[in-house]
Amino acid sequence: MKTVYFWRFKNKIMNTGKGYTKKKDNVERVYIPETGRLQPQALEIEKVVLGALMLERDAYLTISDILRPECFYDPKHALIFKAIVELTRYGRPVDMLTVVEQLKKNGNLKDAGDMLYISELTENVAGTTHLEYHAKIIVQKFLSRELINFSGLIQGKAYDESNDIEELMQEAEGKLFEISQRNIKKDAVQINPVITAAINTIQKAYQQKEGLSGLSSGFTKLDMITHGWQKSDLIVIAARPAMGKTAFVLSMAKNMAVNFKIPVAIFSLEMSNLQLVNRLIANVCELTGEKIKSGRLEPYEWDQLDYKITELYDAPIYIDDTPSLSVFELRTKARRLVREHNIECIIIDYLQLMNASGMTFNSREQEVSTISHSLKGLAKELNIPVIALSQLNRGVESREGKRPQLSDLRESGSIEQDADMVCFLHRPEVYGIKEDANHNDLTGLAEVIVAKHRNGANGELWLTFRNAYIRFENPNESGIKNEYTSKINTVHEKTNTKKPSVSYQADFVVQPSDELSPF
Repeated sequence: MKTVYFWRFKNKIMNTGKGYTKKKDNVERVYIPETGRLQPQALEIEKVVLGALMLERDAYLTISDILRPECFYDPKHALIFKAIVELTRYGRPVDMLTVVEQLKKNGNLKDAGDMLYISELTENVAGTTHLEYHAKIIVQKFLSRELINFSGLIQGKAYDESNDIEELMQEAEGKLFEISQRNIKKDAVQINPVITAAINTIQKAYQQKEGLSGLSSGFTKLDMITHGWQKSDLIVIAARPAMGKTAFVLSMAKNMAVNFKIPVAIFSLEMSNLQLVNRLIANVCELTGEKIKSGRLEPYEWDQLDYKITELYDAPIYIDDTPSLSVFELRTKARRLVREHNIECIIIDYLQLMNASGMTFNSREQEVSTISHSLKGLAKELNIPVIALSQLNRGVESREGKRPQLSDLRESGSIEQDADMVCFLHRPEVYGIKEDANHNDLTGLAEVIVAKHRNGANGELWLTFRNAYIRFENPNESGIKNEYTSKINTVHEKTNTKKPSVSYQADFVVQPSDELSPF
């Protein structure tokens, strides 16, 4: 197989002759294998499709979400299709004459093959019965050409030893992801099978004594609001630094994996797997982080460690601590984990440390937007909840009460848009707020604010945070008692004496009374 050398300049490839090696600024050498074979194409089908579009008034609606101008192999056909798209966009009729006029207006009638060529396109069209099928053939040929060009480019760069192989792999993965996204189409379905699936979900929730339709977090009042983490949902848990985001998801992962045997995958971009496991040991064994680091445990603490650590052994928790993880690597790893270990929930710590290497962006905001889109797409593809931690900007610090809100999400409004649920963590004592307006003690308490809930109600709830063990837990699980948590537990016990009602319990949590609210 021969190799032809090209120069790529400002996204245009120009043949400068084989063996040309002079370096230039903003120019990169491209190697494309010369196989001696024509690239995949379907010129006759392209002609038939264009002819049908100019003969049938509503033909464009059939293929509008399938074809784009770049899908056509012949440049003339791409210009003609672009003119058809422009006419349709402005609500004008599409026929041979209007297409010719639009090409004149665009200044490229000659490049499109002149009026005679366009008229010939309409002569051999029998009808539009198979128009959609023909359009899909054109797209398949286009994707084949994209893969050939992409593989040739990567092959050439792989031969060049000056290229960093890790960067090249990320570039390859990013480009392949971009190509694959172009071919993702999902047709509308009739409502009957969807109704059946919905009824099955309701029946499964009914069989759960807690009335949950999703995965339990282990936090009772949070589950009342969410009814469990739902399949295909992107959940964003956001907070300022030192609020305990990682401690929260580790406590939740422990509840899910140890208490409910739910397989969980944790992608940690900030901490190593050893640091995370040390935190889990502190959480489960109730030993301080300082003692675990130093190893200076009393004899009874060694016994406590040996006894309680058995809870973590064989727990279905899978940790990946790859630094600077790209969203494309995550996609590959997540698919494998679901396939090999039946993972039911993915946790990412945290979103802003991810990247979308291999793709070009004008700003970090655009990159974060692509990452959040991809995470939502991953949740839908794998049909499991994806929980991503996120940082908040400093706007919280200047606000009275320091309570976060949706506008505080850092670097991209797309995070708020793409997420099915946004939860904030808020610990007033971090800001020196020890009491609420009614002088209730807030020491050791953390507020979880469900600020966005696409499929349910918003609300607030309180958890106990045990800083020594880096652990969040339900208020009645710890020895910390105060007026606020006592009232919550008293009312909760009273509601449990009645016949369980999911809607009643949710209303209690979502809209707490003035007497119980600390603000």
